[in-house]
Amino acid sequence: MLVKKNITLKKLFEFAGHHLWWLVLYMLFIAFLYDILDWKWISIPSLPLSLIGTAVAFYVGFKNNQSYDRVWEARKIWGAIVNSSRSWGVLVNAYVGHSQLSSSEHRNIKTKLIYQHIAWLYILREQLLIPTQWEHASLKWLFGKVGVKRRELYGIGMYKDYLNEKQKLDYFSTADQWKDAANAATQIINLQSQYLAEQEEKEHLHMRRQLDMQKVLCDFYEHQGRAERIKKFPLPRQYASLSFIFICIFIFLLPLGIVAEFEKLGGAGIWLMVPFGTVVGWVYVMMELIGDYSENPFEGLATDIPMLSICRTIEIDLLQMLGETELPKPIQPIDGILM
Repeated sequence: MLVKKNITLKKLFEFAGHHLWWLVLYMLFIAFLYDILDWKWISIPSLPLSLIGTAVAFYVGFKNNQSYDRVWEARKIWGAIVNSSRSWGVLVNAYVGHSQLSSSEHRNIKTKLIYQHIAWLYILREQLLIPTQWEHASLKWLFGKVGVKRRELYGIGMYKDYLNEKQKLDYFSTADQWKDAANAATQIINLQSQYLAEQEEKEHLHMRRQLDMQKVLCDFYEHQGRAERIKKFPLPRQYASLSFIFICIFIFLLPLGIVAEFEKLGGAGIWLMVPFGTVVGWVYVMMELIGDYSENPFEGLATDIPMLSICRTIEIDLLQMLGETELPKPIQPIDGILM
């Protein structure tokens, strides 16, 4: 997630500045053909171009709206996970216990329930970060290499040092049966449910209290399923791919439709088409890139939902509910990016 109010020119050019080079070269090429080689026949009327540009703008705008909806839905899911996690911590603190149990046994039961949930948070995050075949890191050739590089330089690669591996292992060791599961996060919730049932059979947990806690576990399943739906179902490719094709068509026609208009300025006016056409083409390219990088909110990029920060916030809250004093530090933005 980008947290700075404004995006600097440096960041903007790091994101899409490389597209300026081929746009400039293409505009120069058309100007050279028209002016130097006198290929006047390549010019086309500007009216069809304006109609195509308007249609493309509407189409790309629709795609970007859908991409934003996916991002906002993902954020609402993780907001619900925060609320349910805090409810889980409150119920564990208030419900678990029996007069026949010692204080250390109380502590062990509560710690296991809380630690297993923290493990579920981080494992769910890791599962959602596994690239799917339509995400940038999974693409072929140069496109995939660029996607992997963006993850490393402007995404999850920036936060490798933030996870406390020892503490993380402590959480994971409370749910060691998940290791060989196809969906580890699902199995951790299942382990939690079975553990609650065991405590109820041992009369360490009242039946009605167990049912209340089981309901919260079902809420976690619902949140997980909604997140997995966004992860495993892409923005329909007929919208995502065709907008790219339409923009390519528009940019191809752009200098052909405006070169004759700039010729009317006389002198070297025709060469003014180069910066003007480059700016217009770059605006359309940027609109496409914004939608393209926003449609997958669990991709490990700077435009993602800050799952690591949310997990750490929940972790701190739950550990404080347990009465622990050695707490991990909140995740801080790095270079204006919060993951």
